[in-house]
Amino acid sequence: MSFSGTVKEELATQINPARHCQMAELAAMLHFCASTSGGGRHLRLDTENEAVAKKCFTIFKKAFNIDNVVTEGKDRLLPDDESELKVIQALHLTGTDTDTGALALGEPVNSLLIKNSCCMRAYLRGAFLSIGSMSNPEKSYHLEFVCNYRPQAEQLIDIIREFQIDARIIKRKKYYVVYIKEGAGIVDLLNVMGAHVSLMNLENLRIVKEMRNSVNRRVNCETANISKTVTAASKQIEDILLIRDKYGFENLPDNLKQMAEIRLEYPDAALKELGGYLEPAVGKSGVNHRLRRLSEIADGIRS
Repeated sequence: MSFSGTVKEELATQINPARHCQMAELAAMLHFCASTSGGGRHLRLDTENEAVAKKCFTIFKKAFNIDNVVTEGKDRLLPDDESELKVIQALHLTGTDTDTGALALGEPVNSLLIKNSCCMRAYLRGAFLSIGSMSNPEKSYHLEFVCNYRPQAEQLIDIIREFQIDARIIKRKKYYVVYIKEGAGIVDLLNVMGAHVSLMNLENLRIVKEMRNSVNRRVNCETANISKTVTAASKQIEDILLIRDKYGFENLPDNLKQMAEIRLEYPDAALKELGGYLEPAVGKSGVNHRLRRLSEIADGIRS
């Protein structure tokens, strides 16, 4: 199972005992997964997500005492007009077009249903179950909600930002996608929705990924330093051989002559190590200064 599927499986098992939170989560699932029939007056559940269907059934039972919910593909979700009216009124689904009585599934969820922080969390849980997805965190960090209508996406992003999580909207073909790309933001959202097991799994993956990246950065840095040292040593030896052949060590001051001979004798030694071979010993900066003087003499010979 994908990581996204694992998150949904965990969220599907959570039913908040508070009725107002149950209605907030149910409202999210109906707004994102339901459609209408009968001239827009009746609810249908159009989803292949078994977790959403089961959770809708459970909440109908707990919040409204409705047992016989109709499965996908039927003209109606609820068994009769009385139970349907009860749900429509409780979830404020009547919409702004009161003349036709069409249900308001394309509009944002009524703000009365999500006025509390706990209800916002429940709403986000229902939204992720319905239209959410998440990439494999071993490859990249990306979580998104794909909305059919911009007002829904704008309401969703406002709720996410209530929890100080940075989210953005982008239009993808005919859809409006609310997305989070930072690993820390995704962790925070999983915590808000109550997916604590998935959160811990993601944190473990993030730790391993960060350690791997840290090791790679260190290896790359050390490799670059070694390459730089080897290049510098090769240039120094090239300069010294030129001085020996074209100028002669006997024409060098004693300190530079000694430095040239030691560098040829120990071509792979670091500057600090070279300083220990000199008589008297000098520090790294002293060695660097003498090698730079030799380089200037070699450049003079070349010119």
